Formats: sequence, C-alpha cells, structure tokens
Amino acid sequence: MSAIFTKLRNVLVPAETKKSDDGRDQWPSRTAFLLASLGGAVGQGNIIRYPSQVFNNVGLQWFIPYLMAIFLLAIPTLILEVAIGQAYRGGAVAAYNNMNRRLRGVGLASIMVSAVVVVYFVIILVWIMTYFRHSFTSPLPWTDRTEEFYYTQVLRQVDPTPGVIGPNGVESFFSYSGMGLIGEAVGWSAFIWFCVYLCMFNGVGITGRAAYFTMALPIFMTIILLGRCCSLENAGRGIKLYFATWDSDSIASGQLWQTATGQVFFSTGVGFGYYIAYASYNSKWANAVQDATIIVCSNCLFETIAAFAVFGVVGYLDINPSNTPRLGAFEIGFLTYPAAIAAMPGANFWAVLFFLTLMLLGISSTYPMLDVIVTAIMDRYHHKVARPLVAAVLVVVAFLISLMYCTQFGYYLLDGVDRWINNLALVFVVWSELSLSTTVYRFKDVFTETGKPAWTIYNGGYFLGQILGVAVGHSVSGGAGAGLGIGIYVLGAVVSVFLCKTPSAPAPRFWNNNAYLKRFWFLAFYSGNQLRRDLNVIVGSGKNWNIPMFWSPLIRYVSAPILFIVYSLAYPEFWTLRNDPVYVFGFILAHFCLIFAVVALVLPRYYDVFVPMHRLDDGKRIAAPGVLENLIVGQTDDAAEAGSRSPKSSDDELKGEKP
Repeated sequence: MSAIFTKLRNVLVPAETKKSDDGRDQWPSRTAFLLASLGGAVGQGNIIRYPSQVFNNVGLQWFIPYLMAIFLLAIPTLILEVAIGQAYRGGAVAAYNNMNRRLRGVGLASIMVSAVVVVYFVIILVWIMTYFRHSFTSPLPWTDRTEEFYYTQVLRQVDPTPGVIGPNGVESFFSYSGMGLIGEAVGWSAFIWFCVYLCMFNGVGITGRAAYFTMALPIFMTIILLGRCCSLENAGRGIKLYFATWDSDSIASGQLWQTATGQVFFSTGVGFGYYIAYASYNSKWANAVQDATIIVCSNCLFETIAAFAVFGVVGYLDINPSNTPRLGAFEIGFLTYPAAIAAMPGANFWAVLFFLTLMLLGISSTYPMLDVIVTAIMDRYHHKVARPLVAAVLVVVAFLISLMYCTQFGYYLLDGVDRWINNLALVFVVWSELSLSTTVYRFKDVFTETGKPAWTIYNGGYFLGQILGVAVGHSVSGGAGAGLGIGIYVLGAVVSVFLCKTPSAPAPRFWNNNAYLKRFWFLAFYSGNQLRRDLNVIVGSGKNWNIPMFWSPLIRYVSAPILFIVYSLAYPEFWTLRNDPVYVFGFILAHFCLIFAVVALVLPRYYDVFVPMHRLDDGKRIAAPGVLENLIVGQTDDAAEAGSRSPKSSDDELKGEKP
C-alpha cells in the first residue's frame, strides 16, 4: 500500500523540479507553461461574462472592436509581459527593476492588484460550490425559483438602506445591516484555498501538472455543455442573435467600443503580474512572442466558441433584447443557466457538469494570482525560505481576509471593490507598463543624444496631452478633448525637436535623412525600439518569432492612449456612487495601487526592500546609444549549449537590422 501511495505522490508531486541553466526553476514543458498561463486568462468569466457583454451589444458588429482590441491591445501588451519575465528572469518587481529602477512601483502595483483580486475572487467560487452541492438534490432546489434561491440561499444578502445624493451633495450614505458570517461560505472558502495551495505549493513542477487537470479537463467539459445547449429546443433563435444579427447603428456607439475593449483587456488578464512570473520560469530561449500570441488567441477563441452554449440557452428560454434589455455576468451564471438546466431532462447531471466546469476554471485563474506574490517573495529571499511554507502562510492569510466576503453583505463588498480595482487600478497599471517602459528604458542614451530639456518637454507633452485631453473630453466634449490632447502633444514635439541637439548616433535609414527627423526619432521612438532590440537578443533567438518593429510605436502611441481613455471613464461613474461606503472603500483601495506605481518614479530607493539584494543595480545603465545590451551573463557559453536556439550576437543583430 505504501508503494502505491509513493508512486501516486511521484506522479502528482515531482521529486525534483526541473532547473534552467541559471539555476531558476523551470516548467516541465512548454505545454505546462501554456496551460498554466491560459488558466490565468481562461476562467468562468469566459463562460458567463463574455456572453453577457455580447448580449448587451448583440450583433456581429461586436467583433469589429473586439478583434481590433485583440491585435492593438491584448497581444502587444502580453508580448511585453512574457518577454520581460523570460529575459530578466524574475517576477514583476525584479523584471521591471531590470528595465529601470523607477519602474519598480509598476511591478509592485501589479502584485497588489493580484493580492486584492484573489481574495474576493474566491467568494465567487464559494457561490459556485454552493450550487454544486445542491446539484445532487432532485429536483433541483432552484426549480421555478432561481432568483429566490440565489439571493436567499446562496448570497443570503440583506438589502441595505439606500443613501441619498441631493442637489447640495451627499445627504445620507447607504447603510448595511447584514454583517453576519455565512457558515457554509466559510467552509467552502477554506476548501477552495486548500485546493489552491495544492496547485502551487511546490513551484512550477506541481503547477504544471495541476494545469493539465484544472485547464484541460474544463475544456473537454465545456465542449459537452456546448453540444447540449446548442441542441436545445429553439436554441437556434439565440445563436442567430449571436452570429446572424447586424446592427450598423451601434458601431458609432462609444459604449460598444468601450465594452469590447474592456472585455478583451480583462479577459486576457494582463496587469496582474502572473504572466511575468510564469514566463520567468521558462527556458530563457523560449519563443515568447509566439507563446503570447497563442495565449491571447486561444483565450479569445475559447470564449467566442463557449458563448454559443449561452446563446443556445438564451434561445431556449426565449430571452432577447426586447424582453430582457440587459444581462449581467452573475445573472447568466447563477440565474439564466440554472433556470435552463432545471428544465432539461437529466437536470442533475448537467448541473453537476456545469458548476464543476466553472469551479475548475475558477481554480485555474486563482492560483496564478497567488503565485505572483509567492514568486516575488522567493525572488527577494531566494533560498532563505521554503516555498511550501511561504505558500501556506499566504493561503492562511488570504483565507482570513476573505472572510469579510463570506458575510451577508459580501456580494455588495465584492462589487464595490471589484469595480474600482478593475476599472481604475488594473487599467492604470497596464497603462503604466506600456507608456513608462517606452519612456524611461535606457533614457540616459536619449539624454546623451538629445539633451535633458528636449526629452523632458517631449515626454511632458506626451503625458500632459493624455491627461488634459481626457479631462476636457469629459467636461466639454470628446472632440474637444481629442483636439486638445493631440495639440498639446504636437506642440511639445515641435518645441522639443527645435531645442534638441542633433544626435551623433545613427537612426534607422529614413530618419537619418535630415537632422530634424533624426531628433524626432530619438525623442519619440528610441527607448521603445531599443527595448525591442535588447529583448530580441533573447526572445527572438534562433528560429523564434521576433518582436516586430511596429510593436514599440504601437504600445506607446495606440495601446497606451486607448487604456488611458478607458481609465478615465471610471471617475464620472464614481461621482454617482459616492454615497455608498463599499464603493468608497474600493475606490480608496484602488488608489493605493496607483500611488505605489507613481511614488517609485520619484523615489525608487524606497522600494529597495522589495528587490532581490543581488539585483538592486540591475536597472542602472551607462549611456551607450544604439548598442545592444548583453542581457545574459555568459552568453557565449550558453549559446554553444543551446545550438540552433542560440542568441544572435550584438554584431549579428546590428548587421541584420538598422538600430
């Protein structure tokens, strides 16, 4: 018997974790990395949130902004996160510190976002497990009373006393009387945290194996659900709404573009730091650009296909925009789907399958967020602490904090925190990643070639144009805001080009044609382009996909401004909710994450405590315009061992491409 348990343990928990050449833990295989990363992206939101967004903007026109957001926002951002994690061999703080010590706060802010989200994310799994338990009761207890069951037996919420906002401001605040702990919720929360611990306590060796179960199995189960839901009576009516309806008028609606952009952004999962952490455990010559593209496209393909199941249910229940103006994610997951399942033959089987699928998808999205924190701690203290102990302490602390969501007002608290962490903190973190990485990376090179005043004026116009542009856009009109923002940027660019000294280092061929073009290129494109070139030394080695030349201008001048506009939309919404304490709490909490990112720009030394001691100086560089950085120590020896996967030398890179 002991031999059987030993063999089972060796299958589930690897005796030894695979190591990279630099001694860092490494994924057992590329498939394990991709599945674990997909677990962070693909969650129950793909099954319940995405269909709700499509239903509220029903029609094929949805896919125009949706596909644009994939290629202009999701893929470029994920390329950045996967590439720096893999190249700089560290979690979020260590990786951004390596780019520039002033970006430490961006890495820390992404960890804070994960820490806040993972605590309340588990309560959604608690609700799912409550349904799962009741799925074994026949008939299903929510039959003909889905709303009553959800609100009274799952959430057990007590309605608050509404507050009042009068003409002179807040007259009274919302009051919440239901503060009691829900025993079943506490029990399920403890169970879920234990499952999370089992999936990540021993590093990427155990996480890689867990991903095959928590990610691969739900895909198979979703296919079964898809077939059943699409075969329901009148399912075609709902599918027609999804894939055979066109509303040209809504294309001009800002709501459609905002919703589609937000869906792609939140669904992909950038900004939480787990892609950086997971990529740091990759082989350092892995195909980062291809991996990032696979992750984004697989995630979006999964939710697009899975939505057919929901629209099959929509047709079965005769739901359409004329009789149900809007559907929320929780409504689909806990009201619409259960109502349809209760009416199906074999209802218990389909209920068990559905909620188990949601549970596994939720678990696969939970442990990556906790792994972000574990990776940061292990990077900082290296071998001084045992990873299982760190994971255990974090799980216990997270469980205790999550108890505040296991109460009768937990749903309201979750909504208040989730709204601002996602709409403010997360969007700001990713905007900071894109805009600051292409501003401060090797900025001493730009100082040397153009002068500090020109660099300051140019980037002042870039950031001030975005800030004042959205401010005027909200207070006056969108056109006025866009005009002012672009005008400020153009003015700053023109003034900086005239104040700039002519660089002595070469620029790409077109930009070398005259002095003013050369000046503009160094001010506008040098940092991002040099980041791309330096990363390509590693992630673009051998037959790997290279980060393309248009990537850095895209993330700086397209992706970042789009995100800043999305970020700005949260503030007018808060003004209408400022009399609700849970929204005020979430709003304040989100701004703590923002403060961590901003303070590091000015006072990076205060963040030394979060950076591995032996890597404190990684972000310090001397000026060397146009020269490729040797990111890997002992590159020549490693290249000899890597064979065809060996990195290009600096000379080869310069011969193959203009700087």
